[in-house]
Amino acid sequence: MAVNPYQPPATEIHEKVGTSAGGTLQDGIEGNYDFSITDVLKEAWQKTDGIKGTFFAVGIVFILITVGISLIFTVISGMSEGTFLIGLLQQLIFMVIVYPFLVGIMMIGVRRSVELPVSFSMAFGYFGYTIPIIIAAFLMSVLTIIGTLLLIIPGIYLSVAYLLTLPLIVEKNLGAWRAMEASRKAITHHWFKVFFTYFIMGIIYIISIIPLGIGLIWTAPMMVNVGGILYRIMFGVEEARIGQ
Repeated sequence: MAVNPYQPPATEIHEKVGTSAGGTLQDGIEGNYDFSITDVLKEAWQKTDGIKGTFFAVGIVFILITVGISLIFTVISGMSEGTFLIGLLQQLIFMVIVYPFLVGIMMIGVRRSVELPVSFSMAFGYFGYTIPIIIAAFLMSVLTIIGTLLLIIPGIYLSVAYLLTLPLIVEKNLGAWRAMEASRKAITHHWFKVFFTYFIMGIIYIISIIPLGIGLIWTAPMMVNVGGILYRIMFGVEEARIGQ
């Protein structure tokens, strides 16, 4: 079959997106990236193959940990009068244990976006970043709440703009505030695209719950993949560059 000499090379580039290292930190901050919502969702769906087992094993442990913490502090609260202090302690322990674990789940999506291997142990691999992760989580919560109180719209803006903060801390080794600002500046360039990507993914996720939650087998890891693919497009994945 004859090759059309006038055919643009866009298709070839598009086909390689799923396995390339993506952009760079500076590219993301400067807005030197673009993406199609449809392509991100399609790739996220395709990449659910091969991670569903790992994802749900991690998810089950995540649920057991959160339920376990809640049960322990429910018992302690019943035996003590200092409920306020116990509640604060519960929130602190919850953040220290759960947030690094949550980052591990997010990094499964980041690594999957560039075809790097993922494993169950990844969920426990980021506790060394606990302090910057907790600082970032606290600051994001406070600023988003303040933004919501200020006519709601600033809060919505920040809740989307900070979506990639946590993987930036562990993958690019950034401090909490620098990661927050990098995520905010990068996403701001295509804020509406990012918003509608997650909005559509959210609708897909909700619909998948209807038939007894069976659809979550695919849509839960798909949602994690969406975050990983957007991260790759904006900031790239350093480990993936080694073999390029």
